[in-house]
Amino acid sequence: MRSYQSVLILKADLDEAQVDLALEKITEFLAKYNGSFLKVEKWGKKRLAYRVKKSRFGHYINLYHTCESSKVSSLELDLKLYDLVLKFLVIRLDDSEVKRAMDREYVGDSDKKIENKKDEKSENIKDEKSENVKEVSS
Repeated sequence: MRSYQSVLILKADLDEAQVDLALEKITEFLAKYNGSFLKVEKWGKKRLAYRVKKSRFGHYINLYHTCESSKVSSLELDLKLYDLVLKFLVIRLDDSEVKRAMDREYVGDSDKKIENKKDEKSENIKDEKSENVKEVSS
């Protein structure tokens, strides 16, 4: 079996419980084709770049899964016919990409990632400045 990454955009008017139910339905689709989840990342509700089926927002879900390569087109057809899915993309991954994805830890909110990176950069700059001051004073 091959490994895949699927990014799904679900309708924006769903609450968290309905998103979980939709994820269970997608799990059933995958089980029907002898696949299994490796990792699930809920990216949350985000603004779309352009309107999709009259929607400006959608719930993003990133899935890493396995599936038989001959069944991927059938899985895509099921996703296309599922009414809660606005858009989807299924990409085949190499073993190295799967390993990197499994090792990477996902923080639920992208804003937190950006803030953490800014804090790390400011700490590094402060450390460099304090080292330079020590060198000059020595």
